[in-house]
Amino acid sequence: QVQLVESGGGLVQPGGSLRLSCAASGIAFSLTTMRWYRQAPGKERELVATITTRDSTNYAESVKGRATISRDNAQNTVYLQMNSLKPEDTAVYYCNAFVLSQVRDYWGQGTQVTVSS
Repeated sequence: QVQLVESGGGLVQPGGSLRLSCAASGIAFSLTTMRWYRQAPGKERELVATITTRDSTNYAESVKGRATISRDNAQNTVYLQMNSLKPEDTAVYYCNAFVLSQVRDYWGQGTQVTVSS
């Protein structure tokens, strides 16, 4: 059974930082490209960051320079460090794993990030 469990969200002031975590189980984590998405109220889900099995990373323009995605294969965990947070970063953040052998996406339950003074 595949599970992705996000944590680390919360309320933060503009300019602040958060580190989101996603603990994965039931997948060959080190062989899986991991992604973070977010969805703001009334908006479509958007891709925020990607990290491949070779630790190659890619970021949305909206977070480039402020976000860092990383992974710990020993802990089956992917992280998203967000700095210089802005009110427009407010969203539910979702962890995603695409399992190639199953040709299937898996999603976590999401963690709310609210940036407000």
